[in-house]
Amino acid sequence: MSRQSFLIAILAFAILNGIFSPFRLVAHVIVLAMAPGFFVASPAIVLLVSSLLTATVTIMLGGVPAAVFERVTGRAESDAVSLWLWLAGVALLSLPAIQTVIAIAR
Repeated sequence: MSRQSFLIAILAFAILNGIFSPFRLVAHVIVLAMAPGFFVASPAIVLLVSSLLTATVTIMLGGVPAAVFERVTGRAESDAVSLWLWLAGVALLSLPAIQTVIAIAR
């Protein structure tokens, strides 16, 4: 698998998690706490920003196992193993969202 394929798969899982994650409610609260006067006027903006926040946090937290692996093994740059670890981390974080998508599809 090429590097771009890994990144596309990681982004796809993160987008899926950003849209369908049950933890997006936490992101709603964070977004509303940041600027309540601005975001209360437009619920669509709250949904967009909370989805982006959830997807971004998914990518960052999913990369932690890969970063630890690279640090422990002393690798200078990411290779296929660390990209697989990153993809697996993001996929595990996206499991609740995947279950939601499956429940909606039935």
